[in-house]
Amino acid sequence: MPTKKNPQVTASAPARRHELLRTAAEVFAEQGYNATTVRTIADHAGMLAGSLYYHFDSKESMLEEILRTFLDELWDGYDAVLDAGLGPRETLEALVTESFREIDRHRAAVAIYQKESRQLAAQERFAFLAESQRKFERAWLSTLERGVADRVFRDDLDVRLTYRFVRDTVWVAASWYRPGGQHSPEEIARQYLSMVLDGIAVRT
Repeated sequence: MPTKKNPQVTASAPARRHELLRTAAEVFAEQGYNATTVRTIADHAGMLAGSLYYHFDSKESMLEEILRTFLDELWDGYDAVLDAGLGPRETLEALVTESFREIDRHRAAVAIYQKESRQLAAQERFAFLAESQRKFERAWLSTLERGVADRVFRDDLDVRLTYRFVRDTVWVAASWYRPGGQHSPEEIARQYLSMVLDGIAVRT
């Protein structure tokens, strides 16, 4: 007669899987994807390497799930902003704020994305990274172009250069930001936007 599954084990499996993904993300971010082995992840998780295969068939599967989860949440937030019918300045402000919230939720995944996405995107399994990057670029460029057309942003801006500046200065925060710090992601976004949109010099 088949034995009944232990309900506590079944119930804890998703939580344990989530915990393992968080551990793997931190290790990938710190040591680099290529330098990280399944054994390294297992050691950080306090388990045998063979036990890790109960949850994932490879480190590639872990990385894919980490990045897809981050990007799915990012685009849920971005799409809500882009569909809200806001003006270009308000859209830019909301996109920046949502970006810092994602760094707060997925700091390690952001760091991995920054370091590894170009190399990973060449692999068929990670082709979704290149598509997300194209979508990301269209969203930001169209917001900036709309702002210039509406005379909300200066008409002498190099829009593509501005996009690169905003993109890089937002996402580099993943290298120093730590959740639970002195400032919330929303406060950091407000300070950042103040510097980007209004400058740092005293007005005369």
